[in-house]
Amino acid sequence: MNYLKYIEHDAENLQFFLWARTYQEKFNRLPASEKRLSPEWSPALADDDANHGHPRSMKVSADTAAALKGTGLDSAPRVTEVSPSQSTEKVNPFYTPPRTPTGSEYHGAPSELSSNGMSGGWTSVTNSTEVHRKAEVAYDDAGLKWQPFTIQPFRDEIARVISIYIADGGPRQLNLSSKERNALLHALENTTHPSAFYAVLTTVEWSLRTQSHPNFVRWTICNGNRPRVVFARGLGVGGIVGGIIVGILLALSGAGRAWRIFPLILFFIGIATLVAAVKGMCVVLHGMHHRHLRPWELFADDDDRSVELKKDSFDTLDSQASSNSYEDEPWVAKYKRRNVIRKIFDRELWIQEPALRQIQDTIFLQAILSGLVGGAILTAVFIAVPNGGFY
Repeated sequence: MNYLKYIEHDAENLQFFLWARTYQEKFNRLPASEKRLSPEWSPALADDDANHGHPRSMKVSADTAAALKGTGLDSAPRVTEVSPSQSTEKVNPFYTPPRTPTGSEYHGAPSELSSNGMSGGWTSVTNSTEVHRKAEVAYDDAGLKWQPFTIQPFRDEIARVISIYIADGGPRQLNLSSKERNALLHALENTTHPSAFYAVLTTVEWSLRTQSHPNFVRWTICNGNRPRVVFARGLGVGGIVGGIIVGILLALSGAGRAWRIFPLILFFIGIATLVAAVKGMCVVLHGMHHRHLRPWELFADDDDRSVELKKDSFDTLDSQASSNSYEDEPWVAKYKRRNVIRKIFDRELWIQEPALRQIQDTIFLQAILSGLVGGAILTAVFIAVPNGGFY
């Protein structure tokens, strides 16, 4: 999660994906009577709505129809009487009667939501009225004018998700096309069933698997911070340049050809170091199987570091209403004030992941082979040059 937030700046995809998985588990634990209030959504239902140009009518059994009589899901025609004083005011279509049963009554939502990352931040979206207002604006922008069924379970939670991830200007707005966004809102207008999110989840999961995860693997291969990697590249170039200078001096001298083998050492070290550094690795750190601490890890309390390293994937999920911006976090200013020398020789941490060490071993072996082959070729060139005999 820290990589997505601080490096790729795309943490909302994983945050939304984790919430959706937890939401599906909660929905599956609902009683059957509540599940029937939110029928499964499918593309066929969306096509049917589009073809008929009006909201679909819910097909329910006689027992269910009797249970829904007088509620927002009653299929019978209804006439709403509006008093003159109310006629000039816009009626809030998201108003939920106080005693409307929802899934949260069965699961005590606030405490449980905090365990999966959809908690405290919800109260900081200001209040329920603001959440529903944002959701209403999102529905209006998508051209959806009729109110969702307020009796459906988790309707408040869906409104919060819309205000955070779907609505324009949301603190963690997903990168969705207009078509995907409107289709999702259309589905959520009809049902709170997890199947309403399937199309968007497919897009989000594809992005995580084909873009974020490969980029994350490439990033973890780098065992040094940027100043250390730049320093290693400089050493590599310096070794190669030093080998060339020594080779030229020996070729211009009257020394025997056997002495021209000595530049091979500099060529080997320089090329191997440079090849590894190009891929983000420092061969010195790799020799100890260490890596530099990340900037956000450097300034964590020593007592809490072991806990934070285990919970990095959940820390940023605690506040769903806040954005993923980190410019105001204390470590940013502290790391900027750190001088370059300290950054190059920053604190280190032993790499525990065997698979990561294996990948780094492969890169290190490639660097060694490149150093041997490249050094041998350059050395052979200098050996082939005739003696200058200038001194």
